[in-house]
Amino acid sequence: QVQVVESGGGLVQPGGSLRLSCAGSGFTLETYAIGWFRQAPGKEREGVACMSSSDDTRYYADSVLGRFTISRDNAKNTVHLQMDSLKPEDPAVYYCATARYLFGSTCLREEYLEVWGQGTLVTVSS
Repeated sequence: QVQVVESGGGLVQPGGSLRLSCAGSGFTLETYAIGWFRQAPGKEREGVACMSSSDDTRYYADSVLGRFTISRDNAKNTVHLQMDSLKPEDPAVYYCATARYLFGSTCLREEYLEVWGQGTLVTVSS
């Protein structure tokens, strides 16, 4: 059974950093597309960063470009989201999601992702 589990959320001050992890089980994450999404209270879920199935090309939402970095650790079947320079508008529940055959930036579109984790909460406050 394909599953993903997020971890690493917490409280951080504005300007600080946090690293989220998404551990995959039941599949080889290296061959799947993986995306990070977030949903703040009262807002729609949005794609933040992703990597497609075909290669390691990374795609980012404009709001996080230059601050967030997505990466794979194939040995641990895990994907990380390094979040730097966190802003007051970044707090949300962050989800990772995966699908087998996604190419290009479609991995940022939630309707194409098939398996979702339960989410991890990120809070930015001084």
